[in-house]
Amino acid sequence: MKRGRSRPFHGADSPKSFKSSMGIPWKMMILCGSTSKSLAQDLSLVMGAEFVQATTKRFPDGEAYVRIERQAMDKEVVLVQNTYPDQNLVELLLLLDAARGLGADKITCVIPYFGYARQDRRFNPGEALSAKVMLRHLEMEMDRLLTIDLHKPDVLEWFARAPAKDLKAAPAIGEFFSSAGIDLVLGPDAGAATRARETAKVIGCESDHLLKTRISGTEVRISPSQVDARGRTVLIVDDIISTGGTIVAATNELKRLGAKKVYASCTHGLFTGGAISKLKGVCDRVVSTNTLESEVSEISLAKVVAQAL
Repeated sequence: MKRGRSRPFHGADSPKSFKSSMGIPWKMMILCGSTSKSLAQDLSLVMGAEFVQATTKRFPDGEAYVRIERQAMDKEVVLVQNTYPDQNLVELLLLLDAARGLGADKITCVIPYFGYARQDRRFNPGEALSAKVMLRHLEMEMDRLLTIDLHKPDVLEWFARAPAKDLKAAPAIGEFFSSAGIDLVLGPDAGAATRARETAKVIGCESDHLLKTRISGTEVRISPSQVDARGRTVLIVDDIISTGGTIVAATNELKRLGAKKVYASCTHGLFTGGAISKLKGVCDRVVSTNTLESEVSEISLAKVVAQAL
């Protein structure tokens, strides 16, 4: 299945029809730096807005240089930029200042993958509360913030001086897999049960979450908490896949239990340490959204963002 932006828009899906139905003003610029280009381009296409990519580079000492090669900008700008890894956070701050310098009155910042958002409390004395630090600094520079599938959306309560909203990727993931013959959607743990349920609702199938049962000091059994996976095509959905270890173990166990096929999908594909190769070795398909770009980021979240705008 091809990504949304590779297909032309027709009828109700055309940029003009979409914008008219959503009440979106025509005069808007979509700006991005060195990250999130795919999502920004898709968003520009969906909204019929101008796409502007800033020039970014690194000086010999490693410092960032940013320039928006325009004489002026529209009053309303949507800036799409990740804050992961660290250098992209600095780039985001510089892009915000550059856009203001060119006349942008209102800047909505879309941060597809919000780095540092997972440290939402002090687990040990002396630790930095990174989620709060980042949000408090960013809120001084923008007029609105949109994030996607934060690990804990409650952290946006620290973004107090401007509107903020966390968007959900589950409907887009469900739509992507709607014709794939999925019989069962699983979350990797109880915390992901809601995401699995929302994805399954779009597909029109059952959902459940995986349960880890310790058999002995060294043996752990992974299985659906309630639903039998035997003979079924299963989709495992998560917010973040990093090393992929949990998904690999779950896939192996599901196939041992008789699952016909196992697909894996996530919103944010970090895929560290050769995770994609490991996952492809056991899963029948691995797909992520385009919050982070990789060889498997096939699901565009442009419509999800456009609706929020």
